[in-house]
Order: sequence, then structure tokens, then C-alpha cells
Amino acid sequence: MRAARRTRRNLRALLFLTFALAAVGIACRRDDDAAAPRIEPGADSGAVSAATADESPRTATLPLPTNGEQATPSTDRLLLPVQGVTAGQLRDTFNDARSSGRVHDAIDIMAPAGTPVLAVADGSVEKLFESERGGTTLYQFNPERTRAYYYAHLQGYAPGIAEQQPLRRGQVIGYVGSTGNASADAPHLHFAVFQLGPEQHWWEGTALNPYPLLRGTR
Repeated sequence: MRAARRTRRNLRALLFLTFALAAVGIACRRDDDAAAPRIEPGADSGAVSAATADESPRTATLPLPTNGEQATPSTDRLLLPVQGVTAGQLRDTFNDARSSGRVHDAIDIMAPAGTPVLAVADGSVEKLFESERGGTTLYQFNPERTRAYYYAHLQGYAPGIAEQQPLRRGQVIGYVGSTGNASADAPHLHFAVFQLGPEQHWWEGTALNPYPLLRGTR
């Protein structure tokens, strides 16, 4: 009798232990499933989410000039040669007619007499000349000696100005006047630009329109 009771207790204990072990196994499997990464159907298992990936810095690439597109160096623009005058005040008189069938081939910049005249670029004084038409004039060559800058109707030269003297852009070289054939009632600077030939003569060259050069449009 006692043996039968002992056997039943042992069976109940064994069944309880079996159920307990089964429950522990199921819980472990659920934990493993929750921790495992999920891969969507068709997705690359090696892909990294954009939300968690470290993004490397991006380098901006500027577009290169297309054919026919050239950057204009800032040095191509000449300095306005009359102090206080702005580009908006200039008038293009390059093709205006003059006496004896001549074309102006220059630009007139109106200003009060005595206004400082400035060197439009670096270079040197090639010639100081008294002209019947131009009056008191100054011829400046650029450093490459390929262009001449001509300043006419000057009231006078700035102190110390001499031939072969180096000039710096913006340096005062003279003063607005009405010498030569200019009207005393309309003092102005007659300014011209010439492309020099291989001989580099200060008195001859191919006239270039100063207007776009002074406005920075060419």
C-alpha cells in the first residue's frame, strides 16, 4: 500500500518536471526569435539602413565652362581714368564723327577741370607730348608693350611724371583740362586704347574701343 502511494507521488513529480522543462524550452525559443534580425523578402541581407549608416561628406563639383565659355580675368577691366566718375556715367563716343572725315576712335569723359586723371593699369610712361589737337598728352604702354593708353587734353601732368617712369594702376598721372582743340567750356579727358604693332611705335596702332574695356564687358 505504501509502495503504491510512493509510486504515484513519483509519477506526479516526474510529470510536473516534464511540463516545467517544456515551458522553459518554449520561452527560450521566443526570446531567440525576438533577437534575430528580420530580412524582408527579396532584400539584400548585407544592405545597411540609411537611417543608421554613417554618411561620408559630399564634395561639390563645379561645372566646367562649356565650349566658347571663357572666364574673364578681373585684370581685363581697366580702371576708370577720371577720379569720381562711375561706369554708368560713360558714353560710347568711339564711332562718333569728327572734323575732316575722321572717326573719334576714343571716349570722352566729362569732368571739372583739375580732376585727377588715373593710370588705368600698370605700365610705364612711353611719351609725354604736346599735340595741336590733343594738347598736353601722355602715352602709357602696358608691361607687355602690346597696348598703348592715350590720355589727352590734360591741364597738366602730376608732379614727378616723366618718360620711362613705371606706373601703377590708380596712380595720379595728370589732371582733366581743355588743352588742344577741346572747348574751354567742356573740359574732359580724351582716352584711347591702341593695339601696338611689332614696331611698338607710340604714335601708331590699331584703335580699340575703350568703352567696353572700362565697363568690364569685354
